[in-house]
Amino acid sequence: MADTDFDLFIIGGGVNGCGIARDAAGRGLRVGLAEMNDLGWATSSSSTKLFHGGLRYLEYFEFRLVRESLIERERLLTAMPHISWPMRFVLPYHRDMRFENSTPTSKLLSFVMPWMKGRRPAWLIRLGLFMYDNLGGRKILPPTSTVDLTQGVEGSHLQDRFAKAYEYSDCWVEDSRLVVLNARDAEAKGAQIMTRAKVTSADRGDHWTVTVDHGGTQKSFTAKALINAGGPWVEDVLRGKLRQNSTEGVRLVRGSHIITKRLFDHDKCYFFQGTDGRIIFAIPYETDFTLIGTTDAEHSEPDTKPTCTPQEQAYLIDFINQYLADPIAQDDIVWTYSGVRPLYDDGASSASAATRDYVLSVNDQGPVLMNVFGGKITTYRKLAEHALADLKPYLPMGDDWTAGVAMPGGDFKVSDVDDLIARLRADYPFLTDRWAKRLIRAYGTESWDVLGAAKSADDLGTDYGATLTGAEVTWLTAREYAQTAEDILWRRSKLGLRLTKEQAAALDADLKSLQSAAQ
Repeated sequence: MADTDFDLFIIGGGVNGCGIARDAAGRGLRVGLAEMNDLGWATSSSSTKLFHGGLRYLEYFEFRLVRESLIERERLLTAMPHISWPMRFVLPYHRDMRFENSTPTSKLLSFVMPWMKGRRPAWLIRLGLFMYDNLGGRKILPPTSTVDLTQGVEGSHLQDRFAKAYEYSDCWVEDSRLVVLNARDAEAKGAQIMTRAKVTSADRGDHWTVTVDHGGTQKSFTAKALINAGGPWVEDVLRGKLRQNSTEGVRLVRGSHIITKRLFDHDKCYFFQGTDGRIIFAIPYETDFTLIGTTDAEHSEPDTKPTCTPQEQAYLIDFINQYLADPIAQDDIVWTYSGVRPLYDDGASSASAATRDYVLSVNDQGPVLMNVFGGKITTYRKLAEHALADLKPYLPMGDDWTAGVAMPGGDFKVSDVDDLIARLRADYPFLTDRWAKRLIRAYGTESWDVLGAAKSADDLGTDYGATLTGAEVTWLTAREYAQTAEDILWRRSKLGLRLTKEQAAALDADLKSLQSAAQ
């Protein structure tokens, strides 16, 4: 085979595409990646932001997926303790007489038919949490415990009818920052990362010839192998850009979330069950807010922008109000977001029942093509390993290497976060505790690189508001692929919740001026 520009070309800059790029580049492959928008622009920045095993998936007998997710949860936590951290989840117990007084036969049916309406009985919850604690070789995270809601702070914001809860562990993750850190590490290992670069065609010959529209300029690249990690657009890429026939496809499922002012005076999350058999989370968010979600709604097509509909907002409000002592209303919502999950179409009867597992489809009728269907953020690293294992017969490469290897800025222990914040404040006395914590949670040990030799806040350049400075903006545009105010305020951070419209407009104007000067 003639030499090519790349060994591997990846279409899609979400968490799966960037995760594969990082892994492949670290194995010595020449990697190119094209993302038509900003990194993590779609699904990967619109998740519920959890590294979790998928407690609910046990009901659907997805034991391999749950076990893999539970193992990955702690591996990922240790590799990125700045953007991921442990969280405790409180699951209030309902006494459902329909289950408690049922016969052994009906109890068995409730286990093998998890789509039955209603909340889970206590025995099923205890069984699920026992498996959750033990399937994945848990080492760092504390095990399940029981909480007396009549005594602890966990019950102070809930209705009096809830007296008992189960508490278990999972992890938070800053999803869009995860994507960027994977891309940065891939680039540091030799990958070429192209954003705002749309693949317009890919042709098979002796190799793949991929044509990319980058800012109005057409450029072609050659590659020995091609991965379609287009997420919600995977079918569009497969049939439209690659002109391949396939019986496989994705089921587009919209997950919507609402953000309110902070509802709880503690840092634990809630796992709430609905009478329709669904669940939602209520999670501490950006210090001053609470994230509530998610929904499962069929979505028509990938080019239709997902939004949290009035019906979904009302559903989430009604759902959480079944638990809160002080109900919330529409006026309490400060922001909403939605993402489209590209689930593998396994023919499930409902969106909630559709598998969250991933499927890697290889076509070697010519230069090899891999299509990535489905997946969840917690298993992105294992997905990358499995993808490259499938490509090994076609591309000589190194062995697995990413397990536990720190992401940029994540080269410290999970238990050292508070010490790192204290060190940053000591080295930069002008930082407030809140400011220092935000920087460490975003950049970890690279916070010192962001701040540089600054002796005062004035040395950091323009103050855009909410501790966002010119120095940080320079870092994000020079090192993290950010180009617009939206990139910075809603994907590299969530400072869009805090900046005024005028402040955001000033940032956008400065970024446009910088781009004009660079052209």
